[in-house]
Amino acid sequence: MTDATEREMLYDMVRRFAREHIAPHVTAWDEAGEFPRQLYRQAAELGLLGIGYPQELGGTAATHSLRAALWLALCRHGGSGGVLASLLSHNIGLPPVVALGSDVLKQQVVPDVLAGRKIAALAITEPGGGSDVAALRTRARREGDEYVIEGEKTFITSGMRADWITVAVRTGEQRGASGISLILVPGESAGLRRSPLHKMGWQCSDTAHLFFDGVRVPASHLLGAEGEGFRAIMQNFNGERLGIACAALGFAQACYDEALAWAQQRQTFGVTLNQHQVIRHKLVDMQQRMRSTEAWINAVCARADGGDSGADWVGEVCVLKNHATQTMQFCADTAVQILGGMGFMRGTLSERIYREVKVLTIGGGTEEIMKELAARQWRI
Repeated sequence: MTDATEREMLYDMVRRFAREHIAPHVTAWDEAGEFPRQLYRQAAELGLLGIGYPQELGGTAATHSLRAALWLALCRHGGSGGVLASLLSHNIGLPPVVALGSDVLKQQVVPDVLAGRKIAALAITEPGGGSDVAALRTRARREGDEYVIEGEKTFITSGMRADWITVAVRTGEQRGASGISLILVPGESAGLRRSPLHKMGWQCSDTAHLFFDGVRVPASHLLGAEGEGFRAIMQNFNGERLGIACAALGFAQACYDEALAWAQQRQTFGVTLNQHQVIRHKLVDMQQRMRSTEAWINAVCARADGGDSGADWVGEVCVLKNHATQTMQFCADTAVQILGGMGFMRGTLSERIYREVKVLTIGGGTEEIMKELAARQWRI
């Protein structure tokens, strides 16, 4: 079976899952501020949570191109950034565990998450700084066979109900990348408090402010060696940014689908909207940006699948994230314009995605940081 065939089959499976189990319920879930935990189990039963993870941990090895198909289908046909963010939060929380955790820790944590029984999250951002990871202040001091964690994290996706949280802490000097480590914290730990955050979008995704007040964690939960966390965080960001680019394209396509359907049935001045040249040209502008983004994603995934993860590829991922989120922004804005008054109404897909654009231009690295990182990779 070719990779193209596998990708088509996976896309079709996720499309059917999203249309049946997600899209009809998203508006109600947004109003409730969460989606049912049962959705994790349903996604896991299809193998969706395990894509890209080792088979011995309950996953399925997959190329970057195959993973892209999952993100694209889930976003285009599910139409909710909130569902995407929390349902797949393990894709930023688990990779450091898989890469750096002990065999015992991996077996304890990963299979349950991939089976949908547990939820994993990543906690890096702090109230005093976002993009400047090297300046984080949350500390972990070693006391015998434990680490004791003090500090705060904010804007943490799945932070309210995560069972496992991969936390960036300072174990070395007061400032700088070399003093940062990663520790896996159980969600039920004494001294861990959580406070919900209310957002412009992603309303059905729980987002939390976390407080660590003398949280004790076994020393065996250290991921890798002390002081090696910063490098792991940067590597983790590459996968997150590529996933964001795929998500942005899927959401742009969702906006196009809704705008096209509306233009084909809505009548003004005796004809349907798509019979007006100005509307047709807006739809073509959307296609232009989506097609360029799709071609770029395919090219970057192909490079990664060929083993390329060098500086040039990292720079390309950064600017691809910018390009894809700008495509999403353009398509969401254009779709709302084509829908007119209906595009301003809660319940339309384009209205929801319009509110969700900015979090993708910020999360995983802001546009400004992406440009600067690309400049450094390309020695500009």
